[in-house]
Amino acid sequence: MATEWQNRQLMTPEMDPIEADPPAATGAADPASLVATLRKLIIDGRYGAGARLAEIPVAAALGVSRTPVRLAFRTLEQEGLLEKTGKRGYTVRAFSEADVLCALEVRGALEGLAARRLAEQAPPPAVLAVLAELDGALAEGAAVLGKGHLTADDIAHWSRLNERFHRAIVQAGGGRVIADAIARNDHLPFASAGSLVIDRDALEREYLKLQLAQMQHQLIVDALRRRESARVEMLMREHAYIALRYGRLFGLEVQVGAGGTAEKGHKGAASPA
Repeated sequence: MATEWQNRQLMTPEMDPIEADPPAATGAADPASLVATLRKLIIDGRYGAGARLAEIPVAAALGVSRTPVRLAFRTLEQEGLLEKTGKRGYTVRAFSEADVLCALEVRGALEGLAARRLAEQAPPPAVLAVLAELDGALAEGAAVLGKGHLTADDIAHWSRLNERFHRAIVQAGGGRVIADAIARNDHLPFASAGSLVIDRDALEREYLKLQLAQMQHQLIVDALRRRESARVEMLMREHAYIALRYGRLFGLEVQVGAGGTAEKGHKGAASPA
């Protein structure tokens, strides 16, 4: 059911929605954290399809300067969540469940292909070099999760190490063709490895989800180390769905629709099958 805030936004798509009922200020100046905050506001429907966003009101509402907001808008445009309108304004794009799931399937297939090629064809020195990089990302992930809980700062850290993990596999096993295909797919909503969906109001549940993501990373590294090409391809394909299909295991239900994607920690929304 749409909230009163969402109904007002849908009735007045030309207004700046943040002026109607702004979210609480976050003070998040870290670029990755700010991107995650805005991404969550979009997928929660706070900024629905067609809503216009501008730097000044968004910066004021979130308690940050205009520069990180400008950079965040550019990142979200690259991810396919925003479209440029006018000189400095942006509009939230409409996307469907089919759009999101297809983009994730494509990424999983491409990353799986890169991982399989790496396991099958790369010479041992190249595999060892990639494994060293991946082991480093695993160590960072273990450090983030080792506290037994998540903080807001951990979101940006996890996003960076996750991108590092995926990029290492694609660059080593995929070559330019696969990397270029993934780069094009990254312009679709939630398709990129860095497009994390984190509910800051349910960090205890998100911690469990990231624990599973870390375990999947470990299994992927194990399969590469054993040169098990079919297994590592399957693992990469499945791993692509963790943000949207695994939330329900931890009470983070996911709903994907034309107005955005919503991950709720306390409501029984339908989850993609």
